[in-house]
Amino acid sequence: MKPFFLLPLMLLTPALVAATAPDQILLKDYQPRSIYKIPQTRVEKARYPVIDVHTHVYATNDVQVEGWVKTMDDVGLQKSIILSGSTGEKYDAVAVRFGRYPERFDVWCGIDFTGIDQPDFGSKAIAELERCHKAGAKGVGELSDKGRGLSRTNGMHCDDPRMDPIFEKCADLGMRVNIHIGEDQWMYEPMDEHNDGLMNGYTWRIPPDPAVLTHPQVLATLDRAVGKHPRTTFIACHLANCCADLSRLGELLDKYPNLNADIGARFSELTSIPRFVNRFMTKYQDRILYGTDNTPVPEMYRTSFRILETDDEHFYPVHFSKYHWPQSAFALPDQVLKKIYHDNAVKLTQGEKP
Repeated sequence: MKPFFLLPLMLLTPALVAATAPDQILLKDYQPRSIYKIPQTRVEKARYPVIDVHTHVYATNDVQVEGWVKTMDDVGLQKSIILSGSTGEKYDAVAVRFGRYPERFDVWCGIDFTGIDQPDFGSKAIAELERCHKAGAKGVGELSDKGRGLSRTNGMHCDDPRMDPIFEKCADLGMRVNIHIGEDQWMYEPMDEHNDGLMNGYTWRIPPDPAVLTHPQVLATLDRAVGKHPRTTFIACHLANCCADLSRLGELLDKYPNLNADIGARFSELTSIPRFVNRFMTKYQDRILYGTDNTPVPEMYRTSFRILETDDEHFYPVHFSKYHWPQSAFALPDQVLKKIYHDNAVKLTQGEKP
């Protein structure tokens, strides 16, 4: 016989036991479900062949590489560009691992920032860049500057004169440069009740610090670098982290024909403004590239295709759910989709000059 003091709990239903008072639900646990009875589209395979220009070294052995290829086949992905950011033996190992599928993967290298304060820094970095290019690297990336300077450079930004010969060599070799600039505006706003991107903003927050450039300041370094090197093709990944102000990115695209932008890991940042995004991507359809920057699982790709292709509204997908707002798709025209999915990347990877 059960102890009498357990009987009241046994009489409660599981739902009642698990229920939390509304005023006690934590923001991190809030998982809304849409109750709208509206069309819900499942996209199994992309409407056109896709080139993902923003991936990383997600597969660490041959079996995982094979699994990635199978996923690509299942969802309609033609090729993935792996932004290894690596040089030396590390780059060589990644290139060998994915080199078994040369038609399905391109592995881009990094820049060797060793000895950036030494007089021979530029010549050594260029020598390694040329070596990686001979080994198959068609591009450089992902370079990253979130305000403190390019990784491992102690405050050197992309417009620094020490980068000039390197970017010029990229132009000579036809190597594209993928660069991450800052973070989106939510990450710079006060982490308070007025920040509508608080959950993800807090995770990637940029605390106020005189040593860290603000987003307008770090974006200005990209502006100057792209302007100094018109022969070099740049890709501002994550839409230059201008999701809250796409017009600023539009100004740069209007100004520089050698600048492009990928949409990697910025789906949920855009799905709350689908009509504006539709107009923006239609206007810059020759300059926007498909990217994911996410673990390559089938449902991640399919969610991205749903967002780009359909006119679904007010849904909460498992993937790209970093914020609490409902998502709505962009309903991009076919001609725009085809360019963003595929054609623009082909132009870049085949080495056409800007």
